[in-house]
Amino acid sequence: MIVPLGHVYFLAGAVFTMGLVCLVARRNLIMTLVAVEVMMNGAGIAFVAAALRWQLMGGQAFVLFILAVAAAEVSVGLALVVNLYRQTGSLDPDRYDILKE
Repeated sequence: MIVPLGHVYFLAGAVFTMGLVCLVARRNLIMTLVAVEVMMNGAGIAFVAAALRWQLMGGQAFVLFILAVAAAEVSVGLALVVNLYRQTGSLDPDRYDILKE
């Protein structure tokens, strides 16, 4: 590995932390979906680094699974966001009280 493993783990942690901060700080449904995607990418970077370190393909295969789950999550999540936006006219999660009775 050309880049030291600690640097790659630091990058993965930084990417994951940026996603976590965005998830906590933003009150917009689309930004929360983006934040979850960024967090999955941070975890994927860590898996690839570990796979390269120990010369095993399991980490890279798991990253492909993460990418497939992320694509499915984006498609379903974006469909739900568009549907909720049509019903309420807002992307603020605090305004969604449709199921409360």
